[in-house]
Amino acid sequence: MFAARRLPKRIGAKPLILAATAITLSTEKEKLSIYPAPDPEVVVQEVPSELENQIGVVRRHVTAAYVNTHTQVQGLVSKWIGVEHAVEHRVKAIISPEESLTPGILYVGVATLTGSIIARNRMLPIRFLLPPTFLALSMNHFLPKTTANLSEYLSSVEETYFPNLAEKHAIANAHSRMTWERLKDATASGRASLYSGVESAVEKVQEATGLKLKETLGFGREVSQKAEGRVMEAVKVAQQKAEEAKVAAESKLEEAKAEAEKKVEEVKKLV
Repeated sequence: MFAARRLPKRIGAKPLILAATAITLSTEKEKLSIYPAPDPEVVVQEVPSELENQIGVVRRHVTAAYVNTHTQVQGLVSKWIGVEHAVEHRVKAIISPEESLTPGILYVGVATLTGSIIARNRMLPIRFLLPPTFLALSMNHFLPKTTANLSEYLSSVEETYFPNLAEKHAIANAHSRMTWERLKDATASGRASLYSGVESAVEKVQEATGLKLKETLGFGREVSQKAEGRVMEAVKVAQQKAEEAKVAAESKLEEAKAEAEKKVEEVKKLV
């Protein structure tokens, strides 16, 4: 009975020893330091509210829309500046620097107004056709080079964007040039035949009456002027040929001098 009572006491002594060692270790760890403990670091985390999130989203959308709009406006401004430079360059290319626009354009405007005034009481087709005709004729007369540049530019635009119309326009221009040349030839031939007829009639009258009508009417002067013109042309041709021969002779003389100098140099080297 005594052995039974002592056995549990022996068994319970071991856990008591372990508990005592744990208490001593915890007291050693929890021993206060002689230095003051540092202040604990406080971390504050900002948590935005739902209203702030919605305001941020709206602000980002507004900023993106403003940036896109500003970019598009800048692109349009750049394109407009490019168009202005292109128009300025084209206008400078069309206007001839040898012609003054200040009086010429005024004369063209006056001629166009004159055409509209003349066609005021005429029929409807004449009202439409006469002012543009006066405009084209006056521009070709007062500003011929500018008109030629403008017509070239319009023809290039027509060939670029309307090739079929440009081809028909070119055919019409060719036919009109041919008609104009035929009219000029017919006029020149008619004038020459009329002049020869009048001259033959004057010669007959002169032979019949004995009066010097050809010299009086100026036929002899015209013949002499033609002869003088032919003589001047022959003199000019002779002068041109003489100049060409002179230039050729001078070039040959320079070549001969150069060859002689080369031969002299070669002789000096040999000596």
